[in-house]
Amino acid sequence: MRKVSDYYSKKAKKEQYPARSVYKLQEVQNKHRLLRKGDSVLDLGCYPGSWSLYAAEVVGPKGIVVGVDLQQAESQPRSGSAEIHWLQADITDAAMITTIRKIRPAFKVIISDLAPRTTGNRWADHQQSINLVRTTLTLAETLLHPKGHYLAKVFQGEDFPVFVQEVKQLFGMVKVIKPKSSRTESREVFVLGMEYRRR
Repeated sequence: MRKVSDYYSKKAKKEQYPARSVYKLQEVQNKHRLLRKGDSVLDLGCYPGSWSLYAAEVVGPKGIVVGVDLQQAESQPRSGSAEIHWLQADITDAAMITTIRKIRPAFKVIISDLAPRTTGNRWADHQQSINLVRTTLTLAETLLHPKGHYLAKVFQGEDFPVFVQEVKQLFGMVKVIKPKSSRTESREVFVLGMEYRRR
């Protein structure tokens, strides 16, 4: 698996993305087309910026990307890409929603590659991951356009099936995806929700 990991790391360096995680989003995009030209995109946990950069390329100059993270991302979008607004903020802070809405009141797509600081304790890491991903789903309910799309990383564990059911209550189509560029030993998967329907 190390060879695959090295392959994606080298590919990211060659294609000038800050992290190999970009290929997870690219794989989902190639198969499911959640991003389209002109879309507004909110990237939660964006640092170091690979997902935002890729999303900005796909949605193009008529689109917009807002990237939020505790750490400040600073990568410049490529030519022909959407404008990227980098926000250094905590997604659990209610004031963040006000800040985001000053840039854009709602979004067509919300994406999240957020992960907790891992402790090595599988149960504790899963619980932290579930808490984080539930926060992203709550934000989706607040900031997503009707018929919008949602993609979020989560660690598998005992509460994972319940979370998937929660997503299914909000979206017309839901899939659980394990991208090829994810490390085999990792318990991370991505939950894709398409066609958001407000409660």
